[in-house]
Amino acid sequence: MKVGFIGAGKAGCSLGKYFATKADRQELEVTGYYSLKEEDAVWAAAFTESACFRTAEEVMAASDTIILSTPDGAVKHVWESCNKENGRGKIICHLSGSLSSDVFSGIEQYEAYPLSIHPMFAFSSREFVYQQLNEVSFTLEGHVQAVTVWRSLLTTLGNPVIEIEKDVKPKYHAAASLLSNHVVAVLSAGYELLCQCGFTEEQARSASSALVRDNVEHVICQGAAEALTGPVERADVETIQRHLSVLEDLQRGIYLSCGRELVRLAKQKNPDRDYEKTEDLF
Repeated sequence: MKVGFIGAGKAGCSLGKYFATKADRQELEVTGYYSLKEEDAVWAAAFTESACFRTAEEVMAASDTIILSTPDGAVKHVWESCNKENGRGKIICHLSGSLSSDVFSGIEQYEAYPLSIHPMFAFSSREFVYQQLNEVSFTLEGHVQAVTVWRSLLTTLGNPVIEIEKDVKPKYHAAASLLSNHVVAVLSAGYELLCQCGFTEEQARSASSALVRDNVEHVICQGAAEALTGPVERADVETIQRHLSVLEDLQRGIYLSCGRELVRLAKQKNPDRDYEKTEDLF
């Protein structure tokens, strides 16, 4: 399998390096990169010990699978603007969590196979995180032949694979955003509150690190309802009211929004406990 990339951002560079380091475990070759910014393609090619291509068409001609590792908003434009003849009979895919393989309109004319591959991972850099991809799960959606090929390849590399339908891609990506980006927003709000109590930002992150990590580990291991603790789970209305009395508007909105979900989980965990007053408060 020869894999080429159009786009040399964090996800594309990280996946290319990951595939390149796994080449001894699979018949897999990273052919190289094309990018609108030539310096990015040069860097990615050196990083993965592959080629730097001058055009998208050159990548397509040299590869069996072509991965459009561009921002979501550019996928459709890149596909529509390239010479698709060089992709005839090949697997054409993107890395978007929200877009389906339908974005490759007219691909059937070239007897090519559309695919969306999405690693459930937050790519914070293009240089180091490839080392963390060994246990990352991937979702696949697209033509059955392309899905079959990449399911086998990724499974051989040791990565769990989940197949999803194209119509759930927006909902799937919303879930991934909640579990990643929105968690960052909640943590930021908590850190800000600690800073208002006299902590430095570094102290806020450090002092709460065990609390944050343990909670996440408990949720992963036990499930959200079983891991739930705190005043909502105890139906401690007075404590919740004290919290709400000192929060600013944005903080209060986050607290109330999350609190409504916590009440639902608490009722699931403790079906015999009375949560009527807690529910009314939220």
